[in-house]
Amino acid sequence: MLNPRRLEILRAVLAAGSINGAARNLSYSPATISQHMAALARETGLVLFEKQGRGIAATDAARELADQAQALLADFGRLERAVADLRGGQGQHLAIACFASAAEQWMPAVVRAVRRLQPNLTVEISLNEPVDGRGRRRPDLDLRTEPADGAGIRLDGYARHELVVEELVAVLPASHPLAGVPEVSLRDLAEQPWVDHDIYDSPIGRIVLSACSAAGFAPRYAARLDDHRAALRLVAAGIGVTVLPRLAVPDDSPGLVAKPLVRPGVSRRIVVHAGQDRRRAALVACAVEQLRASAGETSTGETSTVV
Repeated sequence: MLNPRRLEILRAVLAAGSINGAARNLSYSPATISQHMAALARETGLVLFEKQGRGIAATDAARELADQAQALLADFGRLERAVADLRGGQGQHLAIACFASAAEQWMPAVVRAVRRLQPNLTVEISLNEPVDGRGRRRPDLDLRTEPADGAGIRLDGYARHELVVEELVAVLPASHPLAGVPEVSLRDLAEQPWVDHDIYDSPIGRIVLSACSAAGFAPRYAARLDDHRAALRLVAAGIGVTVLPRLAVPDDSPGLVAKPLVRPGVSRRIVVHAGQDRRRAALVACAVEQLRASAGETSTGETSTVV
């Protein structure tokens, strides 16, 4: 069986570029690092390093092994942390998976609420768009975006709670010709350059593309990103326009205007799937209650111009 610590040392050697560099970074002797690498080579049956001049160079096999080990080491590190927590009597965790705007706008209040209930609690928050569960706990709460007019998704082992139906807004540079109108037709954006905030095709991106298709056009992108905050900066710089949930457009966004979308209106439904683990039932219920309160504030907020 492979030794995870030796895989970590292999990655350290590759990152440092040498045995001596890894030894300095890890506070080991070079001889100890060399012994671990020799043992790993025996365990795997691979040639990991070859002589090059006065030093050594990593082989392609070593680099591939280190790359493949990354996800395993993340899982193993999580397991080690869980063991340490249990040994120290600090094993209380609450895992939440959510999309970026919910993490920014709602999670501070959720973390405060659940830690009032359980002061020694560690809340782990991970993004689920795009989905990648490596190295993470199975979420106790999973916040998702759905089309407002579509069938609701249900997850096995979770109770579903609908939080809010939120309208999407057109986000324009403050100097844009449409910045002064009270509302924007989606069709008015057909000939505009767009800034795409969803290059990985998450649910919100599919909702926007479906609405554009219903309006009879496909967006013409000037730039594509996987981060809505960076997309807003490009819009403020005059690169193009975008469509986002109101939750994703901070009130203090300089150089931007957010306008209601009409013909067609575009909206999303936000739901939370709550785990049914009895050991965390009180924490989960507290988190859901706070999410409902935060979602209620979102639903009563006005779509406004920010400059």
